[in-house]
Amino acid sequence: MARVIAIANQKGGVGKTTTAINLGASLAVMEQKVLIIDADAQANSTSGLGFNVREMKKTIYECMVNDQDPHDAIQPCEVDNLFLMPSHIDLVGADIEMLNMSDRERIMKKMVDKLRDEYDYILIDCCPSLGLITLNSLTASDSVIIPVQCEFFALEGLGKLLNTIKIIQRRLNPSLEIEGFLLTMYSSTNNLSNQVREEVKRHFQDMVFKTLIHRNVRLAESPSHGKAAISYDATSKGAQNYLALAKEVLDKNEARQKNAN
Repeated sequence: MARVIAIANQKGGVGKTTTAINLGASLAVMEQKVLIIDADAQANSTSGLGFNVREMKKTIYECMVNDQDPHDAIQPCEVDNLFLMPSHIDLVGADIEMLNMSDRERIMKKMVDKLRDEYDYILIDCCPSLGLITLNSLTASDSVIIPVQCEFFALEGLGKLLNTIKIIQRRLNPSLEIEGFLLTMYSSTNNLSNQVREEVKRHFQDMVFKTLIHRNVRLAESPSHGKAAISYDATSKGAQNYLALAKEVLDKNEARQKNAN
């Protein structure tokens, strides 16, 4: 049964989509069957994996708003074992369309539950807001990865996100955990990067992933070629960082399963 991990932060530009694509591809290379759900109307995970957003006939929008079978929307990716549920600009209006639906915060959970038995990991690329789609994503998930960029104001807004997570734990999804805080756009030669790293570690301690995602040109270039970094340049620092993160996620999950038994 899949472990469902949301990748969330209401701040834009922190590396959510980069993480969804590259963690997903790295887990797939490690022989895990992975589904990425693009839950952002900007559809960057969709285009970043080489799909033409305008050509997508069935997307997360149809599954959530029109109750279509989610299997019909899933597309195989270039990387073996990696699959995508694409997004579309129509998702912009889904928050409003879902307002009058019954059990509206659990619409995505019902969709994801139909897919859990078919994958090892389901990663949800959340939109940069704390609206109804993000609430749905967190309600459907077992845990959440929170990317934090190593830049000024890195911790700004995190309190709001953590508060939202607490409300969801209390009212909608008691088993939701924080998988970890992921430091992105790190530069070892930049004093600010090191200061942010220390500050995040001081606040969140063991909840911070050991893996750092460094600033990397190949990592930044790969989505414009419709590829994960591991397909674009497997030797690049970015690709290696995400392989290390995938190993960390797998080890955590293995330890969790052992403790459960």
